[in-house]
Amino acid sequence: MPDLPNLPPIAGAKGFIHSVGDAPAYWMQDILWIMLADRDDTGGRWSMMEQLMPKGAGPPPHKHLWSDETFYILDGSITFLIDSEIRTATTGAFVSVARNTRHAFRVDSDTARILNGYTPASMEAMIAELGKRTNQRTLPPPGRAAPAGQMPDELLTRYGLVWLAEPDPLAPRGHK
Repeated sequence: MPDLPNLPPIAGAKGFIHSVGDAPAYWMQDILWIMLADRDDTGGRWSMMEQLMPKGAGPPPHKHLWSDETFYILDGSITFLIDSEIRTATTGAFVSVARNTRHAFRVDSDTARILNGYTPASMEAMIAELGKRTNQRTLPPPGRAAPAGQMPDELLTRYGLVWLAEPDPLAPRGHK
């Protein structure tokens, strides 16, 4: 085994333990987002959220300019668009999307529960800024949040998110 470098600690990073029951939680876009690790915990290197999503949830085609995104499906079935490929992932699947790659997804099961990570941290800060803080660990009441794709460009740019001006191939028939 090769010798690994002894790297100094990253400024701002520390050890921590957060649990789903007491980590900060938010409702946004009909989804429950629980912040398991944010930029303050990791010195900005990465973030991790647990999400509970209803059937049909998911963003239209978009790109993250500077963050790689990962999904681990804890429960449910989700169809993903990654670049030009459409595939379905179910419980136990791990999905990786490199930064600046076109992607979208749609929950196909009644609900889906996932771990969603970003390297470096990015999207959890947007959820904390725009979402409604909650102590509940349930789906929000339906229809209370702005639909995906209708956030101001200035805000999206701040978090390295770009909505793509194209039809959503995962949208139900008759929707774009």
